[in-house]
Amino acid sequence: GDGVTHIIPVADGYVIGSCIKHIPIAGKKITQFIQDLMREREPNLPRSDAMEVARRIKEQYCYCCPDMAKEFRKYDDDPMKWIKKHAGETKGQRWEVDVAYERFLGPEIFFNPEISNPDYTVPLPDQIDKTVQQSPIDTRRGLYKNICLSGGSTMFKDFGRRLERGIKKVVNERLRKSEELSGHKPEPVEVNVLSHPFQRFAVWLGGSILAGDDRADFNTVVHTREQYEEYGPSIVRHNKMCFSGITL
Repeated sequence: GDGVTHIIPVADGYVIGSCIKHIPIAGKKITQFIQDLMREREPNLPRSDAMEVARRIKEQYCYCCPDMAKEFRKYDDDPMKWIKKHAGETKGQRWEVDVAYERFLGPEIFFNPEISNPDYTVPLPDQIDKTVQQSPIDTRRGLYKNICLSGGSTMFKDFGRRLERGIKKVVNERLRKSEELSGHKPEPVEVNVLSHPFQRFAVWLGGSILAGDDRADFNTVVHTREQYEEYGPSIVRHNKMCFSGITL
């Protein structure tokens, strides 16, 4: 999402509602972070249009790097190779800015959130691992090997690869400690982060499939626009689809 990232475990078609987690890092936070970084060193950044410029920079130039320290060295060693020029016009005035460290520091807050918020320091891979570990034990292996990405903030180049590597690191460290304590080598855990062509609009796609279902049982539980406007978003949490095991 733009305001918050959700981690939602689903097993056998059922949402494990008690294990859902929300983290305060998402698209808008990345945009604001990029805007702050640009303002510190780019006097040409248009103040009146800074958020929109930062959003465009995020979508056009940002990517996930394997190692933040090594990436800094790459830019310092050969800035002309990695720094991009971004130009535009605001209120009739032409401007141009250099896009440098922001290219990888924006998405990096998913993996090192303390660089933008000292009050929140849990990386996304650790939060996903916590979600799986809090789920029923017989569902955990299935959850680890079927981690599906959804939303625009997952579209950064190499995001899935970086996330998978981070989760594997956490899982393997737990297995190593288990082996040290027990003296027995545990069975390896398969971790797969799945990307797909529709992940940017996955929420819309799923909703459209559900809304297009012409089965009678679905039509009996939908709410009208008038009902939604009268009661607000909370109405979707109180309907016949909210049976045991599912939270909508």
